[in-house]
Amino acid sequence: MNSTTEARLVRATELAWRWHGDQTRKGKSTCYVSHLLQVQGLVLDNEGDDDSAIAALLHDGLEDSDNPEERSARESTIQTDFGSAVLRIVLDCTDTLASEAGTSKGPWRERKERYLEQLACAGAASHLVAACDKRHNLGDLISDLRHEGTGTLDRFNASGLDQIWYFDSVVQACRESIPVRLASELDTLLDELRDFVDRDRSTERHS
Repeated sequence: MNSTTEARLVRATELAWRWHGDQTRKGKSTCYVSHLLQVQGLVLDNEGDDDSAIAALLHDGLEDSDNPEERSARESTIQTDFGSAVLRIVLDCTDTLASEAGTSKGPWRERKERYLEQLACAGAASHLVAACDKRHNLGDLISDLRHEGTGTLDRFNASGLDQIWYFDSVVQACRESIPVRLASELDTLLDELRDFVDRDRSTERHS
């Protein structure tokens, strides 16, 4: 790793902590930066380049801004510090509009359909970051389901069936651009999620 690459990665890590250091994972006490670091690790494990690794750390930075002005400032920072290629990946992996920020996000389904439309037109680097993001989210969700049961699903705004639709749609959008191993891991986790959701729905029907 040359000194320029190292400096860019250090700067991206600094921003990730500055923007997300006080956040936690939904319904958990885990520091949110853990997710960003693990997505970056998955990108590197799957032979992503420096820009992809940086974008992995910053991929939630825009949609987690407190207000549109802060989002605009973050967008400018990404452009200035890392260039248009990194900003393009981050924009492709953002499911909110520039006017949405903080708690003012639009309806879940609307945001996810817009995100899928973006992925349909995105490049391979954006597909890799998006797939690694979902790989970690799915892995984390399945781990919680194994240890805590289907009550885990109650933490989320979307139903289990909606989450299956969304994760599966992202996998299909990215499949041709990502390594076979990564696609296979996503498929396996999705199958397990389907099993948990089916089990939960069956319990509800018979209760």
